[in-house]
Amino acid sequence: MSYAQYSEGGAPYPPAAPGFAPPPGSYQGAPYPPAGGGYPPPGGYAPPGQYPPEYPPPGQGGYPPAGPPVYPPGGYPSVPQGPVTQPPIPYGPPPEQNIPMVPVPQAMPGVPPGLEYLTAIDQLIIKQKVEALEALIGFETNNKYSVKNSMGQKIFQASEKTDCCTRNLCGPNRPFDMKIKDLQGNEVIHLYRPFRCTSCCCPCFLQRIEVCAPPGNVIGYVCQEWSILSPKFTVRDAQENVILRIEGPMCTFSICGDVEFEVLSDATGQNVGKISKQWTGLLREMFTDADNFGISFPIDLHVHVKATLLAAAFLIDFMFFEKSSNKESDRIGMFD
Repeated sequence: MSYAQYSEGGAPYPPAAPGFAPPPGSYQGAPYPPAGGGYPPPGGYAPPGQYPPEYPPPGQGGYPPAGPPVYPPGGYPSVPQGPVTQPPIPYGPPPEQNIPMVPVPQAMPGVPPGLEYLTAIDQLIIKQKVEALEALIGFETNNKYSVKNSMGQKIFQASEKTDCCTRNLCGPNRPFDMKIKDLQGNEVIHLYRPFRCTSCCCPCFLQRIEVCAPPGNVIGYVCQEWSILSPKFTVRDAQENVILRIEGPMCTFSICGDVEFEVLSDATGQNVGKISKQWTGLLREMFTDADNFGISFPIDLHVHVKATLLAAAFLIDFMFFEKSSNKESDRIGMFD
């Protein structure tokens, strides 16, 4: 029904529903709007310029202010689509936070590139990666290590480079090259261990490892000294001058405790640090040769000597704690 039909009074308003009978005297059938201009309010209209008492004049309250509507700055916030739900709160302690990365140090004069961080620390931790194939069947694989600071932040990663025949035929006495890289994958230290004897029966051909930083630039050596009862080493600079001495225990078996190698000053004989083979648990000690080491030294020690002590820890690991086919071969003294 169109609006014109309502305005012409030709149809009732509102339309009667089926079965509905309006009471007598109602507006049924009356035109809308009524003739005469509608229904005046009770009491008639107010004179022009005046307002009924129940309606306040404009500008005296009760009305919104004149002019365009005022909206809050920035508009209204958007309404999120879909139902709003709060994520569940997990029970228990918060998850462990990731250990932050070590910042990249600035270049320092007289320090090999990549070794700047060593100038500010007095401890290193070496963790060897467990190789599943080596643990299960005793097949020798390349050793891999992570070098960290005392807070557990990784500083370097080291990996042995030898061929399969050398590893499995020569065992712990095998020669190797080891690349030590920073977190950006740059090789900062190169170690070379030639094939030599470990027994005291061959005093002229004992163990030795060469330290280069950067690769191709020799900064020091670790040399085994002849001894019968306890292992002894010297830490030397690039000109073969002895800087430090390392002395280990007569028995290097790791039995529910750490095995410590003392680091002594060559000039004074004073203890200035140590290299500790840390106890890693009964199962890991029995069935793998993945070892952990801790190194401590004076914080003001030259960075070349610190890098050489790191190489000494790797040499000690191969000589005394690297197993051949998962079999322990340590003996009392230096009679291997």
